[in-house]
Amino acid sequence: MECEICGKEIEGKAVRTKIDGSVLLVCPDCAKFGRVQRDTPHERKFVTRDKKGRKQTNAKARPKPTQPRREEPMDELVEDFNILVRQARESKGWTREELGAKIYEKVSVINRIESGKMEPDLKLARKLEKTLNIKLVEKYDSMDLESFKSASSGPNTLGSIVKIKRK
Repeated sequence: MECEICGKEIEGKAVRTKIDGSVLLVCPDCAKFGRVQRDTPHERKFVTRDKKGRKQTNAKARPKPTQPRREEPMDELVEDFNILVRQARESKGWTREELGAKIYEKVSVINRIESGKMEPDLKLARKLEKTLNIKLVEKYDSMDLESFKSASSGPNTLGSIVKIKRK
């Protein structure tokens, strides 16, 4: 095994050393450039202490069981948000200035949203939903590609997987 700093062959056991935030396997000569790591994460010991601060037991650490991360559904703005906002505002008989005053936003922001030049962030979309009683944000789950492959017929193409948005 070679030293990860100087490159010379390590005789005996390599020394785990933390140098500038990175843990490297180095020779004993290069270990002086960092802080020697005495234990590996799986050998780390937990020490419990009594009320007077004395060590009670040393138990080897058990690695935490890893659970697969569940992907949470994500929020997405509906495609025709600008039309929905304008129609809801007009149905209530409000001007853009009145809507802006009710949700504490500038009129220019309302103009850009209704013209489709700006997509509101989720916070602003939630305010618009609440004020206008419309649905602008929808939740979607990430697609399970394996179940999709088995359900589709014929060869899979990019078009069969991608959701195409048309204006």
